[in-house]
Amino acid sequence: MCRHAAWLGPPRSLASLVSDPEHGLLRQSYAPRLQRYGTVNADGFGFGWYDAALPGPVRYRRAVPIWADANMPGLAAAARSSCLLAAVRSATTGMPVEETATAPFADGRWLLSHNGRVRREAVRPLVTGLDADPESACDSAWLASAVFARLRDGVPLADALSLVVREAAEGDRHARLNLLVTGGAEVAAVTWGDTLFTHLEEGVLVSSEPLDDRPGWRAVPDRSLLLASPDGVAVTPI
Repeated sequence: MCRHAAWLGPPRSLASLVSDPEHGLLRQSYAPRLQRYGTVNADGFGFGWYDAALPGPVRYRRAVPIWADANMPGLAAAARSSCLLAAVRSATTGMPVEETATAPFADGRWLLSHNGRVRREAVRPLVTGLDADPESACDSAWLASAVFARLRDGVPLADALSLVVREAAEGDRHARLNLLVTGGAEVAAVTWGDTLFTHLEEGVLVSSEPLDDRPGWRAVPDRSLLLASPDGVAVTPI
């Protein structure tokens, strides 16, 4: 299992997701409070953010524990954006531990993180015959490739996520399919088998678990789709 978080709103630093909050992703990497599967997230970490001067998102990924990267604190403090995504990884048993298997996965303007596990056999039919090229052999990369292929075909984000999650779950009834996706101007998330929380302030925080103990964190019901944009947040059942 993994932990992930995203921000959409006025520009702020990656440190606001990682190290500034008492229970940010740095602490969640070794002491998550609500993680149901696994106890630490030490198999890698990744950041993604958007810069208006660049055509696509910027990524920084490592296949080491987030606390073991001496460059991480400075990078997290300096990287600022109105749309941020960060993740720490606990690799599914049998999956490779490598940078290409670490979220966020990317395609064009899209970034995707997967919190959970799924049998690759359940996802393979979702990419067969499509223009899909997973970054890694890991289950999350195959899942990301299935979503990206539909987005490239013009399927709306909410429909692409719902379709892939439902069909993957049909192929693996024990799958955990919490997804977090952004294109820079919106954030979408799916809850399917694990926790997800939101916090509304100047913008919207979305996180596997609360980053701090402030009031205002709200749990998203399981098997739901969350869509956040500058116009607000909507949650619908899948």
